[in-house]
Amino acid sequence: MLKLAVIGAHTLLGRELVQSLEPLECSILPLATGILTRNEEEADLVVFAPEPALLEGLDVVILADTPGDPDLLATFPGRTLDLRPEPDPKFDPMPLSGTWPDDQKAYRGRSALDQVLALLPSLVEGMGTVAGTHLRSIACLGDRGLEGLMEQTLAVLNGQEPPLEKLGFRAAFEIVPQPPRGNLIEVRVPAFHGDLLILHLRSQDGGTMARKEAPAGVQWTEAPPSSRQVAVSSNLLAHLALDGEGRTGVLTLGFDPILWGILRPMLRLLGL
Repeated sequence: MLKLAVIGAHTLLGRELVQSLEPLECSILPLATGILTRNEEEADLVVFAPEPALLEGLDVVILADTPGDPDLLATFPGRTLDLRPEPDPKFDPMPLSGTWPDDQKAYRGRSALDQVLALLPSLVEGMGTVAGTHLRSIACLGDRGLEGLMEQTLAVLNGQEPPLEKLGFRAAFEIVPQPPRGNLIEVRVPAFHGDLLILHLRSQDGGTMARKEAPAGVQWTEAPPSSRQVAVSSNLLAHLALDGEGRTGVLTLGFDPILWGILRPMLRLLGL
């Protein structure tokens, strides 16, 4: 049985990780990032203060947040999976397919966008060039994002200046485009959950495009999905609208950024 610890189990991401791992054939140890608060001690999920002795005999440590003791993992001989919003850049990004190779000691997570874009060849046949817009919800920032957007929204509704401490930018009732990355542009939207990826497709030279059978975890829809539909679905929701000749089209993909960026890749990597 695989023995794992989640550091930062009291955070939004940490809770999601523990809840996903508990029903599986593994042993999971939920750890805080430091000394426990009264709320953490009395919460439904029992979380332990992190100590090096608790890591003895474990196979994998998963970082959902940064431990208060920077030397906590200094002598840990097992594997490390860094799923923090800002992972250690020294770690290699996790592979987009397959399980964890025996000779690899540490990986950092990839974005949900990377994981979803890797699905494109299995969704559309004959696809050539791709460009589009990523409508990104605040869920990508975890507890900090959800709490920050809530605080800002309440402040604006009360006629006050929204606090920027948690997010670093104004998100409530704002659409905030980011600098383009190649043919894709990210737009931050004031939604708590549910990302949308709107892609403009062109076929390969002289060819046409066609929709493929949905792979596992993907559901084709009759209309482009909304962020609300995405937030309550465990599937990636996909809609393809092709022109009459099948040479151009718009592919709309809706996905939960935690599920598709973290939970599914983690379980696949660990072979669970």
